[in-house]
Amino acid sequence: MERNELGVPANTAALLFDLDGVLTKTAVVHAKAWQQVFDEFLDGRGEPFDPVHDYEEYVDGKPRADGVRAFLEARGFHLDEEQVREIGDRKNDLVLRLIEQDGVRAYEGSRRYLEAAREAGLPCAVVSSNANCQAVLDAAGIADYFSVRVDGNTLKERHLKGKPAPDTFLAAAEELGVPADRAVVFEDALAGVEAGRAGHFGYVVGVDRTGEAEQLRRHGADVVVRDLAELVSRS
Repeated sequence: MERNELGVPANTAALLFDLDGVLTKTAVVHAKAWQQVFDEFLDGRGEPFDPVHDYEEYVDGKPRADGVRAFLEARGFHLDEEQVREIGDRKNDLVLRLIEQDGVRAYEGSRRYLEAAREAGLPCAVVSSNANCQAVLDAAGIADYFSVRVDGNTLKERHLKGKPAPDTFLAAAEELGVPADRAVVFEDALAGVEAGRAGHFGYVVGVDRTGEAEQLRRHGADVVVRDLAELVSRS
């Protein structure tokens, strides 16, 4: 398959990026917040939350409520919707506090890749289950690179299914006026690469920040990189 200067198929017409862990160094913030709220809930009643394995397996990339259900059901707990909402809200409050305290930084390789995409004239969308997506983009100083944003608020407004369903990525491609088979998905989450594969996108790039390259490949990534800058050097 012929690659362009961005290391993706030559016929690519749009780039669709996940946010946390792909563009910004906020995945670790989310993992830390999930660990705190889940361990508070479990309080010795089950195996504690693993901020690497459990984060990837149950919550990363998914809508907040889906992540709460997936993890706690795996530990044998079945909560009502009010309890799910309360845990999700608690986690969101913690994330916002941590971001306010520590700030937000974009990965330098991702920033360089976005600049290269702009120079190549390829439109970009950010696709995230994070309801605070715009605030994170603004804080990281990369909002201007994206002409389309599909986030946690969009999911609710349009009643879209979250990842691993492909709905959010498909919505972003549609807004950009590009067919799925000419769009590239960039994801660090197992649920995200599954969504890219399920949506029959032209190419799925797995971004391995935590040493889970093989899992990303098994779940649907065409290629796995540690940093987006690697794609430019490979092309």
